Amino acid sequence: MEKGEKLIEAFFRERAVLFGHFILTSGKESDYYINVKKLITEPEVLGLIARLMKEKAEELGIEFDRVAGPELGAVPIATALSLETGKPLVIVRKKPKGHGTGSLVEGEVKPGDRILLVEDVTTTGGSVLRSAKVLEELGARIAAVFVVIDREEGAAENLKDYRFVPLLTVSQLFERKKGAK
Repeated sequence: MEKGEKLIEAFFRERAVLFGHFILTSGKESDYYINVKKLITEPEVLGLIARLMKEKAEELGIEFDRVAGPELGAVPIATALSLETGKPLVIVRKKPKGHGTGSLVEGEVKPGDRILLVEDVTTTGGSVLRSAKVLEELGARIAAVFVVIDREEGAAENLKDYRFVPLLTVSQLFERKKGAK
């Protein structure tokens, strides 16, 4: 079985797609919830995601110096990809920490660094866009934005200034579910 198919299978096996009434980070209401955090707590699936991202970056010829992810859901993904590629890790906080340096970023970012920014799920892309802006203010360049799954609700359009690469789209996921019935 191909790795992309294994990832789709993992979404259903791990019950990482829930149906009901949900309020998303973007504030939108939805009748389904994609729980990538449930997937990334499984070492085998987290490793699969990191390998898929590494292979996709190589396939697309994307060169990068560091891997970054916004807290919370992207941190395990960015960490796994950092380990898979040997590239340093950067974590972008949601808000400055209230002690110490008060930094929005953990890890070193040098002007000119090419950053592969990763995210678990995108709806409108707001949180990953905010992280991209934080990194750019430090002088970094965003080599690409990789996401495990895009809900196809505006992220691609809102991230049009970046190379946006979803491993899966919600359409692919639901097409598989429909085919399995």
